[in-house]
Amino acid sequence: MPRPTKRDPQRGDARTRLLEAARDVIRQKGFAAATVDDLCGAASVTKGAYFHHFKSKEALGVAAADFWTETTSALFASAPYHEPDDPLDRVLAYLDFRKAIIEGDPSAFTCLVGTMTQEVFDSHPAIRDACAASIFDHAATLEPDIEAAMEMRGILNEGWTAKGLARHTQAVLQGAFILAKATGDAELARESVVHLKRYIELLFDKPKQGGDQS
Repeated sequence: MPRPTKRDPQRGDARTRLLEAARDVIRQKGFAAATVDDLCGAASVTKGAYFHHFKSKEALGVAAADFWTETTSALFASAPYHEPDDPLDRVLAYLDFRKAIIEGDPSAFTCLVGTMTQEVFDSHPAIRDACAASIFDHAATLEPDIEAAMEMRGILNEGWTAKGLARHTQAVLQGAFILAKATGDAELARESVVHLKRYIELLFDKPKQGGDQS
């Protein structure tokens, strides 16, 4: 996922700054540990402004998930992995792009909605549902290319679907982020993406042309 950008206290309205702060602070500390003081300090806004825009912490969490969806959707829509003519090459280029943006501290590249889901799936169903929508909607953007690649290569009735494989990519990525958080080592997350790419190449029987070894 995109790395946090340095916040300019003079840029954007208070609500936007609070959402940017939530994106960064929650990835660093977790949803439960992120306090109103943390968020207001990071956003350079008053508590009055916070409670004007968000009546509860759950409301903030839902809004943060929606903000994450909006901003990351724009990032992925403009990413270069859409350029190849072959749909399978687009899927593989997507994985290369995901690997390329895994760098630095885990709080810089891990997924906000994945982080919140792990914490609040039972305690805050409204946040859980907003996070689920974000994850599954992103997975759905991969389905057309996977389906086109299956059709191009005559892969039918193999016991798996474009939807299932698209969801699997997200399961691997979220798991990769957990490994990175558990160790502080971004390389473990990149390694998981390499193995995922290799798996998809094998599904489509595409010979590997050099590249990563893990």
